[in-house]
Amino acid sequence: MTPFWAVVKRELWTVIRDRTIIIAVLIQFFIASFSSGLFLGMLQLYDVDTILRYSGRAIRIGVVNATDNQLANFITKHGMTIVPFATLEEAEAGFQNGEAVAILDVPQEADGITEIRIYLPESNTISSIVHMVIQEPLKEYENFLRIQKGVDMRYTDLQGEPSISFEFVYSGLLPMLMFFPAFVAGSLAIDALTEEFENNTMETLLSAPLTVHGMIHAKVLSVVIPAVAQCGLWLVLLKLNGIVIQNTIWVFLLATIVSGITSLAAALGAVLLQDRERSQFIYALMLLTAIAVSNLLNASPIITLSRLAIRDYYTNGWAVAAFALFLPGLYLLLRKMSRRLTV
Repeated sequence: MTPFWAVVKRELWTVIRDRTIIIAVLIQFFIASFSSGLFLGMLQLYDVDTILRYSGRAIRIGVVNATDNQLANFITKHGMTIVPFATLEEAEAGFQNGEAVAILDVPQEADGITEIRIYLPESNTISSIVHMVIQEPLKEYENFLRIQKGVDMRYTDLQGEPSISFEFVYSGLLPMLMFFPAFVAGSLAIDALTEEFENNTMETLLSAPLTVHGMIHAKVLSVVIPAVAQCGLWLVLLKLNGIVIQNTIWVFLLATIVSGITSLAAALGAVLLQDRERSQFIYALMLLTAIAVSNLLNASPIITLSRLAIRDYYTNGWAVAAFALFLPGLYLLLRKMSRRLTV
């Protein structure tokens, strides 16, 4: 066995016995096992009836170009207040003045099609509330138009799960199970490297028949392997539980790449700072910043993973390759910085 793989084996055994990785696996297993219960609990936060009962009148909906009063009747029946406007310009002015929290624009029918445009505020909280409470009146108005135009729609014949369940699985549960091991892997990489600095055993390791680069890469690899193994295990368990995951290979590769990125970045911080507490703090800030910036740029690995899992038409292996470009850059930077250890 070469010195490199000997270090990997030793570090891997240390990682497996580490309480951090055991607790992380148990947390993920708990969330995966009780995902149905957690989902039902989250739905209690979105009780539309409770919102309308206590705050319905305060939700003022501006309606523009309504050809009949039926839409307004459906909205007021659910406890909201209607504010009529003659034109969209007047509605926008009223919106700016606080006369309405949202606007429904109902242009004249074209080719027998009724199109309704909804204008919501920038505030995510208010937008979410309005989006929830307005759905039922719009569904009733949609059914009214169907009956009026002789379109027969049997909702009982429709199959599939509710959209909220779909969003919870692919936007919440799956990304958490795929990326949580990557975040833990970065933290373990910091522990593995800073332990050598704090215990003054780095020089002893460097005296072994292994280069400083090989030693650091062996420690990084030893934390990536358990993370990748966890991702594979979760994918298998999700499929056994009847959750359909498209593009499984790409999903697995993306999770592997993110594990490599977090581990290399964490190791880079540990080599530069050579202190566990500061390295962990910088690593946490780096993760939060990376998540925030990637969401702003619409290039988040979480979004990419969800789109791959549902086979989004515009998301494919090229999106995964884009994240893979970070690996060689981090690898070369870590290799360059690790030379400081031999000076």
